[in-house]
Amino acid sequence: MSSPKSKPQTKSSKVIALLSRTKGASITEICKSTNWQEHSVRAFLTGLRKKGYILAREQRGDDGTAYRITQSPSDKDVKGLV
Repeated sequence: MSSPKSKPQTKSSKVIALLSRTKGASITEICKSTNWQEHSVRAFLTGLRKKGYILAREQRGDDGTAYRITQSPSDKDVKGLV
């Protein structure tokens, strides 16, 4: 059983976790994880960019395109203070 203090994992946090991996995540992987349609995933990626996340788009050979978070908004704030 889960502890009563733990929060349920949101779809947004799942997507951010997938995008934070070294290999990133494809739109298909995100769709399977969240049960979102492709256009919803693309809209979510746009929303992340508007919030200040820096996303890299990389080719994975035959697997298609992968997206990866290279910088989060909190990273920018820390670098701006130095």
